[in-house]
Amino acid sequence: MSDLAMTLPARLEPLALARDATRLALAVTGACAGLVLVGLFGQFSNRWLVVGLLDIGHALMLAIALRAGMVAARGQSWAGAVPRALLCGALAGVLVVLLVMAARVANLRWMLVSLTPVTLNRVGYMLPEQQAMLLLAAGGAAAALLGTALVLLPPKARRLLMGALLGVVLAGLLRELIRSLLSGLGEIDGWAFSYDGLLPAGAMAAAGIGALAAARPGARHFAALPSRARLALQLLCLALLLLLPAVTNDFVAQVMMLVCLYTLMGLGLNVELGLAGLVDLGFVAFFAVGAYTVALLTAETAGVAHLGFFAALPFSVLFAALAGFLFGLPVLRVRGDYLAIATLGLGEVIRVLVLSDMLKPLLGGAQGIVDIPKPALFGVILGSPTRLFYLTAAFAALAGYCAWRLQHSGIGRRWLAVREDEDVAQALGINLVQVKLMAYTIGAAFAGLAGGLFAAMAGSVFPQSFQLLVSVNVLAVLVVGGIGSLPGVVVGAAALIGAPEVLRDLGEHRYLIYGLVIIAIVRFKPEGLSPAAIRQREVA
Repeated sequence: MSDLAMTLPARLEPLALARDATRLALAVTGACAGLVLVGLFGQFSNRWLVVGLLDIGHALMLAIALRAGMVAARGQSWAGAVPRALLCGALAGVLVVLLVMAARVANLRWMLVSLTPVTLNRVGYMLPEQQAMLLLAAGGAAAALLGTALVLLPPKARRLLMGALLGVVLAGLLRELIRSLLSGLGEIDGWAFSYDGLLPAGAMAAAGIGALAAARPGARHFAALPSRARLALQLLCLALLLLLPAVTNDFVAQVMMLVCLYTLMGLGLNVELGLAGLVDLGFVAFFAVGAYTVALLTAETAGVAHLGFFAALPFSVLFAALAGFLFGLPVLRVRGDYLAIATLGLGEVIRVLVLSDMLKPLLGGAQGIVDIPKPALFGVILGSPTRLFYLTAAFAALAGYCAWRLQHSGIGRRWLAVREDEDVAQALGINLVQVKLMAYTIGAAFAGLAGGLFAAMAGSVFPQSFQLLVSVNVLAVLVVGGIGSLPGVVVGAAALIGAPEVLRDLGEHRYLIYGLVIIAIVRFKPEGLSPAAIRQREVA
């Protein structure tokens, strides 16, 4: 009896291993089936991550199996985790092929339009069922084993492996951007990239670069450097970043110009929301005022003054600031969620007025205003995307300096006091009416400057360019970067505006990545990617 009691746990151990692996395999299979059912796999399976080896659709499936391997390794040793991971990945690959076979027999396309015969064949790499089952089982087992290694390896080896994986993924997704960046350094097509995507040799190079980047000194090493050394490295990185449009192509310049434009608007909203705590969902109205002011003063056909761009730009800032002042008067006594709804309503009022028949003779209605000339400086027309980028970057730097001075001035401290508690600030003698109106006026001035630059950049303005989504995007830039943080505005604009632009190769699904990034940042880093110092102290 005692011998049976001693051998019973040993007999149950394989059963527990099989049970755990089966549960994980069912979860992986369900997630992979979801990718196919919602159409993501069908959309991405014709886009190579590594040409001839791995497409993005199967890469998503392998990423799910990798995550399952990480889960299987929690609290386990190598001896306990490896069998679970291998069994889980292999079983998931077999179950996926069985589901594909069942979908062919059931013919569910009348209900699920994404289950086309082509998509179902691509799940198995266009191979017969037996070969597809073996291939997916082997791939799932390898991905799960890799996930286990990411958990159980020593920290340094884990960083190197993760860096190599991220290097390959980023090189495959950002191949057009990388080709643009490296086009001036030599011919990379043919061995690293092709028209279809990243080649195997390029994937190996990207893995090596990613591993080297992961092995570099971390943020703590950088913080330990002397202040002058840190400043020199930061200035060097900034100089290299500013040189990119000049040594690459117009696409990179356009993306960076768009980032600078949203940085300008983010600086304006940061004054209202980040410093004064005033939620403004109608912020796009000030952007529209600045754009239409430059359009009316400079347009060749519908213009009323035919001024130059630099002569019209101060008027766009002035009129936007005046609009912000008038905008703030009706909502001075409104707080919280009610303030957000009130500002949303005022923004919609501006949009309706622009589209109205009353102002159509002046603003052009739905047809907008076209034939806006490009800026000219000392006889040089700033018409190329690279020149327009440097113009926008110069104004963004000027606005950033002004915002920094404001934040560390007396009015900036009063804004922070109002943001923390309006009643206490008023009891301390702060004039709430004056402080709030200054926040609305100055924030609107930044947006008017951005609108004027946008009009010159686009060469035309239309009401469709000033939808509510613009205000939401600017608000998301602040949330992701860090509300109240000036560096956070730049980081948020680069993350949320630049990233979807360089992922245009993924089509409309790039906004899926956009949404996932926002969810991940809000979930795991709610203070933002580059939070303000006061926010960091609060979190600590």
